[in-house]
Amino acid sequence: MTYDRTIPTQIFDVIGVKMIIRTKLVELSTLAAVAYRQKLKDGPGVVILRYDTTQPGFASISRKTGEPVPSPNTNLEIYPLEAFQEAIELTGGMPYSRRGKVQLSGEAPAETTGDIEEFLAEDFAVVDSAEYRAIVDAYTNKKGDLSYDLLNKDFIQFAKSSKIVSDMVNNQVSLDDLRDYIIKVKFETLTGSPNLTPSQMNSIVEVLDEVSPRYLFRELNDELKKMLSQAKAKF
Repeated sequence: MTYDRTIPTQIFDVIGVKMIIRTKLVELSTLAAVAYRQKLKDGPGVVILRYDTTQPGFASISRKTGEPVPSPNTNLEIYPLEAFQEAIELTGGMPYSRRGKVQLSGEAPAETTGDIEEFLAEDFAVVDSAEYRAIVDAYTNKKGDLSYDLLNKDFIQFAKSSKIVSDMVNNQVSLDDLRDYIIKVKFETLTGSPNLTPSQMNSIVEVLDEVSPRYLFRELNDELKKMLSQAKAKF
């Protein structure tokens, strides 16, 4: 029997201020600790918080192997690799959310060292944006995971029902132009923002793509290739 070790929305002290954490923390079995996903400078990562220390452990996630790469200042005696591996497994699919310094006790948070500050991502503008939140909310499943399957299914359904997309396919536009048009229309519809710039859309796609170790629009790409090929065969 398996047990759900996710911890529902809770209130924690963040630099002395109470705040609500909207996404799930997960409780580890390898340590008396909890973990969550965080965007780091090198891409996706995980943070582990032990109950017996205020110093967190950080690790990025290798895109090639899916294995943890601890920050230079993370003490592997306190935060062993197997704890990071468990954290990666349990948080797989969870979207990012903006967080301050989270602590699990009433003690003051530890000072973050310069090395760890360098390890963290500086720009949280995308994760903080209402546009990103709207897209995540639209495609988050009951487990709290961002579902690439739900997203691709919806985008493919739109592609097959759109007259403009049909005309673009018949005119044999490039795959990139076709996909970019679909993403733009769907993002603008989901967010209620009719003037998203290419830079904004690309930034959102990049953050969404880091949730899972495969290309976000793989199924959409395959379907669009098929549509273009079938249309070409008719002429």
